[in-house]
Amino acid sequence: MIRPIRPESEPACFPLIRKTFLTFEAPEYPPEGITAFEDFLNDSETIARLDFLGAYESEVLIGVIGWSASQNHICLFFVDEQFQRRGVGKKLWGSLQQNFPNTSITVNSSPYAVPFYRHLGFLETSSEQQTDGIRYTPMRYDPD
Repeated sequence: MIRPIRPESEPACFPLIRKTFLTFEAPEYPPEGITAFEDFLNDSETIARLDFLGAYESEVLIGVIGWSASQNHICLFFVDEQFQRRGVGKKLWGSLQQNFPNTSITVNSSPYAVPFYRHLGFLETSSEQQTDGIRYTPMRYDPD
């Protein structure tokens, strides 16, 4: 089941985000990138400007997507390791698209997630970059 995560419940999704980040992305980052990611998660003002959807199985959070509606930009998109490749990410993406029909959406994809975003229809808008130790590829989804 996909449903919005209420602002007061957003910190509850951070353990899933951190665990998935540390498993799949952090090994590719220098220490400063890991610190920058943690700083982002701990920036309550920035997090408060994001909207979140959660994917649940038996009321257990198994995936989350967070985005900036004002910028049409995905900032956080994580699925628990044991639920990856089972359509959870695609369902989260589909729910987000319902909120923004006919809208271009951007993301700065981690190296690990580039193939996933390509599968969803995103295209690279530039080559891989690095800022504050965080490696990413800028990508954009343009609706048909």
